[in-house]
Amino acid sequence: MAETPTMQIWTGRAVFVLLCALVIFLQLLPLDTRPEIWPVPDFLLLIALAWSARRPDFAPITFIAIIFMLADLLFQRPPGLWAGLVVILSEILRRRSRQLRNIPIMLEWMSVALGIIMITVIYRLVLAIVLTPQAPLGLTIIQMAMTIFLYPVILGIAHLVFGVSRPAPGQTDSLGHRL
Repeated sequence: MAETPTMQIWTGRAVFVLLCALVIFLQLLPLDTRPEIWPVPDFLLLIALAWSARRPDFAPITFIAIIFMLADLLFQRPPGLWAGLVVILSEILRRRSRQLRNIPIMLEWMSVALGIIMITVIYRLVLAIVLTPQAPLGLTIIQMAMTIFLYPVILGIAHLVFGVSRPAPGQTDSLGHRL
């Protein structure tokens, strides 16, 4: 049976939510009780940005806001700060998704990297202003760099495993709206 565009969108949304829930679950598991030597890249951020840049209809802004607010609460971060910054960045990428459709992967990667750098700097500045304890700057820079360098890998996995790719020029949904 052929999959309708509406069914494809809801399947993509379900995959996005389940993948984010899996990442949150795996980060909460106590797999190793020793302190980590290297910070883990922010896979949740990578998934949200990859889905927002490639197929914004698969990752609605409300889903992203709810998932990241839940992650803020579960990971004991200041509630809403990181979630708000990720929502702003994903909305910027969502608005530019048609422009990103026609550029090479390197330029998309650079624009996402610039966004990750900006939200990380803003996050650290806000935490410094309100005198909240935070991770050392070196660890934050390593995590940010690893997150940026893994973006193409996540795009490849999203495309090959989950079928998240840029819509073709002129492609429409079931209601005739351009994607």
